[in-house]
Amino acid sequence: MIPEPMCRSDGADELRTPDEDEALDAYSRVVTSVAERLTPSVASLRVTKRVPGGRRPEGAGSGFVISADGFGLTSAHVVHGMDGGSATFTDGRESPFDIVGTDPLSDLAVLRVDARDLVPAELGDASGLRVGQLVVAIGNPMGFGGSVTAGVVSALGRALPVRSGRNQRVVDNVIQTDAALNPGNSGGALADGSGRVVGVNTAVAGVGLGLAVPIDDVSRRIIGALMSEGRFRRAYLGIAGGGRPLPPKVMKEVGRHQGVEVVQVVPGSPAAAAGIRPEDLIIDVDGKPVKDSGDLQRIVMDNVIGRQVQVRVFRDGRILSVPVVPAELTER
Repeated sequence: MIPEPMCRSDGADELRTPDEDEALDAYSRVVTSVAERLTPSVASLRVTKRVPGGRRPEGAGSGFVISADGFGLTSAHVVHGMDGGSATFTDGRESPFDIVGTDPLSDLAVLRVDARDLVPAELGDASGLRVGQLVVAIGNPMGFGGSVTAGVVSALGRALPVRSGRNQRVVDNVIQTDAALNPGNSGGALADGSGRVVGVNTAVAGVGLGLAVPIDDVSRRIIGALMSEGRFRRAYLGIAGGGRPLPPKVMKEVGRHQGVEVVQVVPGSPAAAAGIRPEDLIIDVDGKPVKDSGDLQRIVMDNVIGRQVQVRVFRDGRILSVPVVPAELTER
């Protein structure tokens, strides 16, 4: 295709093809449509802490509404240790909010905004994201509410270590994006090209890199529990370990290539009480195969607390089934 000359105000001609114009317009149309759809749902948060004589401002972040009756999402670290605050929307409305529940081990928190006629964002599914896909981040960076940045998914399957007290966990399948994120973006929405929220912006990973907690089956369970109960209960086995290839004999018998080697058993834990030992190679838990510590985290959830589950391990040349009763993970 022969480029068409474009006239410039300085009298010089610039060559640009119609295809380039169309590509730019298509990109702009997607970003602007997502911004128009989602910006009314996103709020600038001012968090406060109750002190003698009133409330004291403690920080700021972003959040977004997920239901017309005022439930909203943000990052747990934005509201950690706080009592509430105020949410300011792009139409100028400022409304108080309360903290319904937080889950530091997923870095998710649920708010309740005291306002009517709110515009809820639609939650999507991060499991369908692909590297290179367009994403749009909307939040409150540097105190500038309703700011929009766009980029692509630069990596998937990242891990984000989080801590609550002495408990530590890894958030799996974190989304890495090159959409510009800055302090204050935490708790804001990361959306796909259709305007569905696929992640909650949580951290700046470096120059040009940001991380978002994915909206998936696990996070939906956490959000639902926070909305209804104000907390999310996790089961606890009391082991530390990592992925390791199974011996050829075991591979052939179970039809899988990897399990989880137990490196440490916490004294007094459910695993210790059941007789699980260091160097045991865990094959599956409750009938579900495990190949790394992330699989253990996903299986050992709230629905197995207090219920006996069978843990199959390879030990001393034999496959054994060990009954374990997981306890609830608590602050220690």
